[in-house]
Amino acid sequence: MATTEELVKVLGGRGVLKHRVRNIQELERLVQEGLPYRALEKVMERFGLELSETQRVLLMPLRTLSRRKAMARMKAVESDRLIRLARIGAHAVQVFGTDEKAATWLHRPIRALDNRAPLDLLRTDLGTKQVENVLGRIEHGVIG
Repeated sequence: MATTEELVKVLGGRGVLKHRVRNIQELERLVQEGLPYRALEKVMERFGLELSETQRVLLMPLRTLSRRKAMARMKAVESDRLIRLARIGAHAVQVFGTDEKAATWLHRPIRALDNRAPLDLLRTDLGTKQVENVLGRIEHGVIG
């Protein structure tokens, strides 16, 4: 599981969040306020996500994404979904060692996920838990 520090780093750090985040409670408060749109861009850059993929994972129509970009801020529920994506991405980096390997893993179908890409399961909490389970099993050498 990714630490708060790793999660903040994936979101672009203090430069993007505009706050020093020392613990999960402070990060949760920022999520409730709505994360900066730039945090979404940082996650996309880091894990090689196309706009269409991001839109599907966050359950946001492209027009809504465009409005959030213009506003430079996301709403709380959208920020919560972004945190879910960032948390899985950060955990994948822990397991695989690099952003590139984590990005590849997120995009490719996995037998343990019924031949679905992890990215495709992040739309729901239940799907995310399945992805976390597989990452944990890989991390502990149960599956390769």
